[in-house]
Amino acid sequence: MSRYRGPYFKKIRRLGALPGLTQKSLRDESNLRKQLGSGKKSQYHIRLEEKQKLRFHYGLTERQLLKYVRIAKKAKGPTGPILLQLLEMRLDNIIFRLGMARTIPGARQLVNHRHILVNGRIVDIPSYRCKPRDIITAKDEQKSKALIQNSLDSSPHKEFPYHLTLDPVQYKGLVNQIIDSKWVGLKINELLVVEYYSRQT
Repeated sequence: MSRYRGPYFKKIRRLGALPGLTQKSLRDESNLRKQLGSGKKSQYHIRLEEKQKLRFHYGLTERQLLKYVRIAKKAKGPTGPILLQLLEMRLDNIIFRLGMARTIPGARQLVNHRHILVNGRIVDIPSYRCKPRDIITAKDEQKSKALIQNSLDSSPHKEFPYHLTLDPVQYKGLVNQIIDSKWVGLKINELLVVEYYSRQT
């Protein structure tokens, strides 16, 4: 299954706010909550919605998300928090959380177009897994810096995640440590996602 390229509002109406997919929001959010909460849902439906929320927020294909679930299951520790850590430490998500891009698709485009350096080297793989002490910077070109400056000016982050540090003057971000699950940028019950995939892994 390919990455979703359809209308974003359609997904927001069904799943609620997805800050990684789009910063746009529906005008009548109270009405949206009523629609989302109306009607009795089966356990499968609830798990499916949580899985879809995770998938569309991070901009993953079904195959990619399943791969992350399998990696999380093999790792030591609780599967749910490890899954969120794996997704949050992706390069495209780190760039988004630093404010260098407005959305995760925007961050993915920056990486694909070779505007981003990790530890002084160009990385053009959005799924690159960042590690503590990694330094993310803009390529030393006017176009790269202008794209990031535009994002920094237009989407200031209210609450900066503690595991990241940003130097906006030098267009430089630092990964301080692995993220704690409580600082994940999406309200989600990751255990329901693990349960959804329990029969497929």
